[in-house]
Amino acid sequence: MAKVYDMISALKGTNDTRNKRYITPKRVIYTQGTVGGSENLLDDCPNQIVFHPEKDVWLENKPGQPKAAFLVDFGVEFAGSLRLLVRGVKSQERNKVTIRVRLGESVMEAMTPIGVKNTTNDHANRDMIMTVSGMSANETPESGYRFAYVELQDEDAAIAFHGVKGCFYFRDLEYKGTFECSDERLNKIWQTAAYTVHLNMQQYLWDGIKRDRLVWIGDMHTEVQTILTVFGDQDIIRESLDLTRDDTPVELWMNNIPTYSLWWLWMHHDLLRQVGDIEYLKEQKEYMVALTERLLPLVDEEGCEHLPPNRFLDWPNNANDEAKHAGLQGILKITFERCADMLAVLDEPELSEKCAKTAARMKNHVPTCGSSKQGASMLALSGLVDPKEINEKHLAPGGANGYSTFFGYYLLQAKALAGDFVGALNDIREYWGAMLDMGATTFWEDFNLDWLENSAPIDEIVPEGKRDIHGDFGAYCYTLFRHSLCHGWSSGPCPYMTHYVLGIRAISADTYEIDPELGDLEWAKGTYPTKWGLIEVSARKTADGTLIEVSAPDEIKIVKK
Repeated sequence: MAKVYDMISALKGTNDTRNKRYITPKRVIYTQGTVGGSENLLDDCPNQIVFHPEKDVWLENKPGQPKAAFLVDFGVEFAGSLRLLVRGVKSQERNKVTIRVRLGESVMEAMTPIGVKNTTNDHANRDMIMTVSGMSANETPESGYRFAYVELQDEDAAIAFHGVKGCFYFRDLEYKGTFECSDERLNKIWQTAAYTVHLNMQQYLWDGIKRDRLVWIGDMHTEVQTILTVFGDQDIIRESLDLTRDDTPVELWMNNIPTYSLWWLWMHHDLLRQVGDIEYLKEQKEYMVALTERLLPLVDEEGCEHLPPNRFLDWPNNANDEAKHAGLQGILKITFERCADMLAVLDEPELSEKCAKTAARMKNHVPTCGSSKQGASMLALSGLVDPKEINEKHLAPGGANGYSTFFGYYLLQAKALAGDFVGALNDIREYWGAMLDMGATTFWEDFNLDWLENSAPIDEIVPEGKRDIHGDFGAYCYTLFRHSLCHGWSSGPCPYMTHYVLGIRAISADTYEIDPELGDLEWAKGTYPTKWGLIEVSARKTADGTLIEVSAPDEIKIVKK
């Protein structure tokens, strides 16, 4: 056995750090044609074909009838494949039939043929033809889905399924960070945001589990904040940061987007401040110095940014040049401030000073925000405008109208800087809560409150006269069914509620400010993971004010406002 083990160890390859769990459908939504025993799909049968089954599921194609098919709901979105346990088949070809399998994040996506309403196999094959035989177990390619449609293709054929299971791939992580408050809607939003990012922690940190199964380094910033809030420091953060660095010569832009190289710098500052990983920061020195030197000439003498194309802020503002300039001015100013901190730690005082002076010079140029909440939020967060003024003029009007999922975290932070904590909670309830109301179990690539009017939820067949909230909306890269309904960049309420409602914010890796702001809540409590253990905070309104209780590891200094 030792020789066999040595042989396996000598093989070059990469270990899969994920777990695999087989899950059973929760309900049968639809059948067509001749289908028998569909209720048996809900039984938690053995994940192994047996010789004398008690409960099969039969599909048979008969002349003059539609093709036999069923559609099941697993009850929750997940990342993985579909396992089809085929006990027997009957066809004109001996022991072989053809089936069609479609996986969908919504009922209607699973029911819609590829090519209709922009259904695609981009990034993951989710619509496929499979040839299967009797006594066989067959798994589809991986995707992100909740609903599965299976249809028998051959004429005068039949198939008996022993069972159909979802193959759930996930990292087995403890949810160390917690949040609970007097509003159950907010609790569910926090949990859904955390779960959304957890699903995207696959081989690397992805942005989507159906489409965008890629490391988009800018999208990662909110996701990293969510990971640090829920799971604590995780290697997948560094692995994904390094993957993108190694894939991008410093004379190019990460993911071909200038701002995404800036977000890469932001995340290293986050790790320095929130984790204190100086050794990892030192590994970035050569690249960071070269990138910073490339950025400095992109600010003119008047303090105005001149980042080159592709000038991306977020999708809803992609055609709003005024908003993009405001957002990029704010992002770049914050970047230079953070680079000044990191380069001082890296013993680069001259370059650090250049960054600090450039950031200060950028105060001389204050753009208008183009009536964009995203542009306005970055002007506030960068200190270029008064947060209270920008909230009153641009962020508060219309509530959650004008939000975007990617910039949700920064919009909420800007409202917190303005002291509008009740407004931030109401926006979370309205915007992210509306996705839950439409059947979401994970948060989406984008969402607009205007989509709600006369729309059916994602977990039902759309009735006549109703709009399909998945298949009838979207823009840019997320048109119609190509739209991802599980995107990690949408998880902003999770770190926001921990950082601002519970008030747990890192000043440095061993010093935390505790300043809960309950807004209209009666109470809130939760935990935040650090490398030394959990910080626990409880806050409750009393007749004399807010009662705050805090416990933390001895290694951490707590500063109360």
